[in-house]
Amino acid sequence: MRRTTILVCGIFAYLSFQVSFLYLVAFMAGMGVPKSVDSGNAIAIVPAIAINTLLLAMFALQHAVMARDTFKSWLTKWVPEPLERSVFVLAASSVLGVLYWLWQPIPAVVWDVPLPGLRGVMWVVFVAGVLLVLYTSFLIDHFDLFGLRQVWLYYRGRPYTPIPFSVRSLYKFVRHPMMLGMLLTFWSVPTMTWGHLLFSTLMTGYIVVGIRMEERSLLRKLGDDYRCYRERTAMLIPSFPDRRKGAAQHGTPEVSAEGGTTT
Repeated sequence: MRRTTILVCGIFAYLSFQVSFLYLVAFMAGMGVPKSVDSGNAIAIVPAIAINTLLLAMFALQHAVMARDTFKSWLTKWVPEPLERSVFVLAASSVLGVLYWLWQPIPAVVWDVPLPGLRGVMWVVFVAGVLLVLYTSFLIDHFDLFGLRQVWLYYRGRPYTPIPFSVRSLYKFVRHPMMLGMLLTFWSVPTMTWGHLLFSTLMTGYIVVGIRMEERSLLRKLGDDYRCYRERTAMLIPSFPDRRKGAAQHGTPEVSAEGGTTT
């Protein structure tokens, strides 16, 4: 019964995040959802900025605190260890739900692209960003990232082993392709309002700070392997070094990363 309960809780957390992520895409695109980044009755600009900043700070704080090893150690005193990641995922989904609900639109337009062809290109980049996020999640083990693998292994009575992260595919050219996809999605909209600009700017700032925090943690855990990888691979803007030169100088190391601390 305990194993089944933990599995059900993990599945629920996984599905909740998938719903919240899909809603996030529609929230930014302003399509197909009852509340988007630009919909709703506008209030005075100063309280709107204050409320929205507080909501995004709440999201950043939840991620920053719950991703720390000290918090994980404390949390597993109260919840079964296989559910630790699922609790993180469920908390993130809940915070996003509150953000969608309480977000205050600031409808004044910053830019609006009039040309239909160029608008189409921007929407293609937007969708490409979403697909990049999804593709990257499978590169680092999608089901482990969102806690489903942990509860499934526990249900089957098998020990959990961290997923080794090898420098392959997109990770050969950029250290954080998932965050790159998020940035493309935040910024590639043909009509940018001040509310959307605030959302994109603060989320971009959080991503940059989160990457720095995550990489400090990876350096402590992995040492020179990650340091060499970081030195030769761009953080967010892909670079394409000469493969033969890179292989001669550094080889192709494998590092073990938990992943998802900024996701």
